[in-house]
Amino acid sequence: MFENKDTFKATFLDRLVSMHGKEVQETTPSDQYQTLGCMVREFISSSWVNTTDFYEENESKQVYYLSMEFLLGKQLKNNLLSLGVYSICKEGLMELGIDMEQLEGKEPDAGLGNGGLGRLAADFMDSLASLNMPGHGCGIRYKYGLFEQKIMDGYQIEVPDYWLKEGNVWEIRKSDQAFEVRFGGEVHMREANGDLFFEHINYEPVIAVPYDMPMVGYHNETVNTLRLWSAESIMKDFELSELSNHNYHKIVEYKRRTEEISEFLYPDDSTEEGRVLRLKQQYFLVSASLQSIVSRYKKVHQDLKEFSNKIAIHTNDTHPVLAIPELMRILMDEEGFSWKDAWEITSNTISYTNHTILSEALETWPIELFRTLLPRIYMIVEEINERFCRDLWKKFPSNWDKISDLAIIADNQIRMAHLAVVGSHYVNGVSKLHSNILKNQLMKDFASIMPNKFTNKTNGISHRRWLLVANSCLAGTITEAIGSSWINNPTALQNLTNFSNDRGFQEDIAKVKAYNKQNLANWIYKDSGVVVDPSSIFDVHIKRMHAYKRQLLNVFHIIDLYRRIKADPNLVITPRTFIFGGKAAPSYHLAKDIVKLINTVADIVNQDKTIRDQIKVVFIKNYGVSDAERIIPATDVSEQISTASKEASGTGNMKFMMNGALTIGTHDGANIEIAEAAGFENLFLFGLKPEEVLRYYAEGNYIVREVYNQDPRLIYILDQFINGPLSKEKADFKSIYYSLLNHDEYFVLKDFSSYVETQNKVAHAYVNQEEWLKKSIINIANSGYFSSDRTIKEYGEEIWKIKPMR
Repeated sequence: MFENKDTFKATFLDRLVSMHGKEVQETTPSDQYQTLGCMVREFISSSWVNTTDFYEENESKQVYYLSMEFLLGKQLKNNLLSLGVYSICKEGLMELGIDMEQLEGKEPDAGLGNGGLGRLAADFMDSLASLNMPGHGCGIRYKYGLFEQKIMDGYQIEVPDYWLKEGNVWEIRKSDQAFEVRFGGEVHMREANGDLFFEHINYEPVIAVPYDMPMVGYHNETVNTLRLWSAESIMKDFELSELSNHNYHKIVEYKRRTEEISEFLYPDDSTEEGRVLRLKQQYFLVSASLQSIVSRYKKVHQDLKEFSNKIAIHTNDTHPVLAIPELMRILMDEEGFSWKDAWEITSNTISYTNHTILSEALETWPIELFRTLLPRIYMIVEEINERFCRDLWKKFPSNWDKISDLAIIADNQIRMAHLAVVGSHYVNGVSKLHSNILKNQLMKDFASIMPNKFTNKTNGISHRRWLLVANSCLAGTITEAIGSSWINNPTALQNLTNFSNDRGFQEDIAKVKAYNKQNLANWIYKDSGVVVDPSSIFDVHIKRMHAYKRQLLNVFHIIDLYRRIKADPNLVITPRTFIFGGKAAPSYHLAKDIVKLINTVADIVNQDKTIRDQIKVVFIKNYGVSDAERIIPATDVSEQISTASKEASGTGNMKFMMNGALTIGTHDGANIEIAEAAGFENLFLFGLKPEEVLRYYAEGNYIVREVYNQDPRLIYILDQFINGPLSKEKADFKSIYYSLLNHDEYFVLKDFSSYVETQNKVAHAYVNQEEWLKKSIINIANSGYFSSDRTIKEYGEEIWKIKPMR
């Protein structure tokens, strides 16, 4: 890209003047960021075009990863490191009096995701490109993303997150590759020469305009594509008619309905309008993506019968599962295939990842809503169901209950997870435990009749992003010890095991952690005014706010610890800083109450001078990827305490492990595999086992009041919500109080005693820094398995059947 820093400086200065018409000393950091970003994107463009052409010339099989979320984070540093020019650019800018970190701070976090689902998709994009594998992403270009989280008087307030207000330097609009997506209307069927033809009329059209972003491989000149769709209105005959009749308001309404499709991630589905919008988003994504994929395929290949041999389409959770009937529609209605041939192509093309066993996330749609909005797609889903049920009848004659349990359409609902299983050639879970639960519990009947369809692909994270980008100090220390081969071969991190008892290396690791903790402490003070002690244990719980992730369990421990300190003024504990971050869905009132509870407890604890700053509580507002990159390298203790069996995998646990934090966690998701890799003695596991939780659910014999009445600590804590200080903070925590005592669906009270006991072990272990650092190094050494490179290789070889293309 640039031969040296002098070449870079000359090019940068020329470009800065031409773009902004100012001398360098007059430009703002935003001007400078835009200039550098444009330079990098333009340099990438030649490799981007070459990669696309290379795939087409070699007729490579390509995978398209469909996801409602791509939580990318900032791209500037990542792209410069991948291109191998970060140091040149940083040094050149420094000589011009420009701070690279200030420029990096001007890039907004792309509002394209919320949690682990979206970050997984982003890490997969990184690994696909870095492994030279022909794989691309398809998503929605949300104008506002989820929302920006404000905290006012402890409460979460949602405001639009207009991350695109200054544009997105990495995207290129491709209006010439737009496609029409149809909603509503009627479908007319006619027969000719023994064939059925379907005509969709009186529909409401939406134009899907693609914005492409480059996904840059590490030091290899491979650049794949993330295609994001934006919804726009189209002037049709009916609009021109309305204009002539001066019915401007109808046009405005239509434009508004159209544009809201790509405005917000996960619109509130507590209303009928919200549910309609969610279904619109999902079909908009898959219809635009499938039309684009088929169109591109036809430019290179003659025969659509070979489609599944050249194209793999992966649906990331149930949101994009409408890809199944949409591909059927395209093949039958537009390409003239028979049902049999279209089904064979479709089912051999599409694969599906299940990310949860939570019923709320296993989407269902009311038939009437679905049929009204997507009439042709409903006809196809109905036919898929009819044919599937006929096959079931042959296997289970007269067993209506079994057929009803497995049917795609039942009880006036369309079950998207069932459609996904029936229409995909592979279904995978994302950890060994989760995949076993799918096969033996949640989808047991499907697995019994389709045993070869189910497989496991344990999640992974981009070790380049979470070490090279997020924790360059640790990455440099690792490279000094074992060389740089781990960057392309993350399993080489295993060589760090040889240094786990090396006092010199332990001290190096300790210095890196202390540096990162001081930086985080400085940022927390600047952001919130809270002073935290960098020498204290940084105990971190950063996740989407949800009852099953059990932020409540963590808060209960804090309240109990605070009670102990207040009860004994002479008590000395290992100082602890508890750090939370995460957003609650706008309509999820219990989760929003938990946000308020955390902030209320923080106010009480942080303002109490009598506890001598032994504990502090911090809530990071508007938590996102950039915050994670700052927090994770500074973490000592990683909270992975979801209810056993509920967290399919988790990827935060892997990021913390890779950065040397020790896990306190349940026997859930990938926690178990992390413990198997690093050794159970190098984690702190506690609580109910998955089989115990599932047994309680099946038998219904968990008596909450017995647990509550037998533990004075729980009585004290819950009493605070009704009669204690917490009830006097102008907050109503009765929803939390009654949700626990009446049901305790996620076993917060049941696991409390075990959690507190394990937290005490954590505090004692931290005192012995030599042993703690040994455990930390062993965790880092064994984190290479959890690289998304390994995960993507497994997907590529076993599900997608794609190969690296150099």
